[in-house]
Amino acid sequence: MDFQPQLAPLGSLALSALVALLPLLTMFFTLGVLRWKAHLAGLTSLAVALVVAVFAFGMPANLAVLSATQGAAFGIFPITWIVLCAIWLYELTVVSGRFEDLRATFNLVSDDPRVLAVLIAFCFGALLEALAGFGAPVAITGVMLMTVGFPALRAAAIVLLANTAPVAFGAIAIPIITAGNLTGIPYREIGAYVGHQTPLLAVFVPLLLVLIADGKRGAKETWPATLGIGVAFAIAQWVSATWVSVELTDVIASLVSLGAGVGILRVWKPKGTEAAKERLAGVHKEESAAGFHSTLEVERHEVTSKPDARRIWMALFPYLLVIVVFSLAKLVKPLESALESTTLGIRWPGLDGRILTDVGEVSTSTIYKFQWLSSPGSLLLLSGIVVAIVYRVSAREAVNTFGRQVHKLRWTFLTIGSVLALAYVMNLSGQTITIGTWIAGTGAAFAFFSPILGWIGTAVTGSDTSANALFSTLQQSAAEGAGIDPTLLVSANTAGGVVGKMISPQNLAIAATAVGLVGHEADIFRKVIWWSLGLLAALCLLVGLQSTPVLSWMLPS
Repeated sequence: MDFQPQLAPLGSLALSALVALLPLLTMFFTLGVLRWKAHLAGLTSLAVALVVAVFAFGMPANLAVLSATQGAAFGIFPITWIVLCAIWLYELTVVSGRFEDLRATFNLVSDDPRVLAVLIAFCFGALLEALAGFGAPVAITGVMLMTVGFPALRAAAIVLLANTAPVAFGAIAIPIITAGNLTGIPYREIGAYVGHQTPLLAVFVPLLLVLIADGKRGAKETWPATLGIGVAFAIAQWVSATWVSVELTDVIASLVSLGAGVGILRVWKPKGTEAAKERLAGVHKEESAAGFHSTLEVERHEVTSKPDARRIWMALFPYLLVIVVFSLAKLVKPLESALESTTLGIRWPGLDGRILTDVGEVSTSTIYKFQWLSSPGSLLLLSGIVVAIVYRVSAREAVNTFGRQVHKLRWTFLTIGSVLALAYVMNLSGQTITIGTWIAGTGAAFAFFSPILGWIGTAVTGSDTSANALFSTLQQSAAEGAGIDPTLLVSANTAGGVVGKMISPQNLAIAATAVGLVGHEADIFRKVIWWSLGLLAALCLLVGLQSTPVLSWMLPS
């Protein structure tokens, strides 16, 4: 029996949307209020989604379960695969003895952990987002922050917030290209609009990172660097998205901001560095007393020697290699095409061809793409093999290290698998599109609410690309019906996803795993949810005013 979702299966669109929200409310309530472990919250929310799909939206039970299995498979590969390979790459630096050289190398740039947090999580993380995406920046920079002295919980919150600014243009602008393909609006036009929205948030993200890292005192003592880096990133993102290249926007912005940061530090030094280190040491003790014990073995002691050129090169080698590998794989078109050609399209058994969209077309979401070679995780695996060879880690030790990470990540596998299963059930049963259609029914005022759809879509799926796949055409239709510029609302959907990614259970699980706090996803969620909501409110106000003469002059002509 084929299934076509209905927008208002309960007769009333509002009632149907409120029922469709139950899985999300369950997730946020169990994580944020009850503080359940993420895998329990994910499984419970999945159960609620299945019940809603079958009994409220009329989806056959077997198709609902099959939707969940496809989502779980996608959660394990490629998502958890990326995290696993990123953590393994880090562990190779530990077993090889190169770990402390990385700290010493960072100290050559600055010995202030607050400034390093911005350079690593914001600048370098943006470069990783530009080239890889899919959680790789959070996994890699979370570990790197711990190398410069940050306690685990604080490191996780910092990298999640830092991962907002570059998301819209991540993975060579895949979210924006996806929106363009679905709506028929030139993706460069959408990118230019996004480039007039997200940079205004990016200006302040480095400052917010320092607020998390060291409070108001830290913000006062480091503001020349944070402001300079934020402004440099925002200007570069604005200019590149508007006039240079949408695909390379984050590559350009990350490198410009990194260069600006290094340049500022050559002529200016932050105040209160030693006191900040002491406060961080105090936070370590507080987190430990509160039960936040990281499973990552990160030794913390003062760097006493200045590394020579060879030690610096070897310390940075894994991360430089990652940049080179991803640059070649994403920017060299023949190589990118060759890698993509290895992807296997698997029509999900029992599900493919039996699910229709809300407009009656056969859904293509039931084709599982097995990116066994082109996945960012596989590229990280290849990078790790090269690192093991260069670092002279024996094959046996490298394999054993990989096996230990698989064991450590067992709950992360379950968490991410359940969250993606939830996303697939909500999407294929029609719950997500019902929520979106209900919100879109606010008429001209919808411009103020349009980023919320992108926020919800990314929070559910963990991907701004998926959020655009879900809602970009809905945003376009709602805009045309309300007499609003469709490109503005499609771009708002993309921008909304930027601030929704930090609270995605998938990303929370990645961050928790990266810093060795598996099981503490709820605590991380409570630290970042208010930042996410605050940035969302600011974005809603910006887009709403851009739809009126008040700020319409900001948009590309």
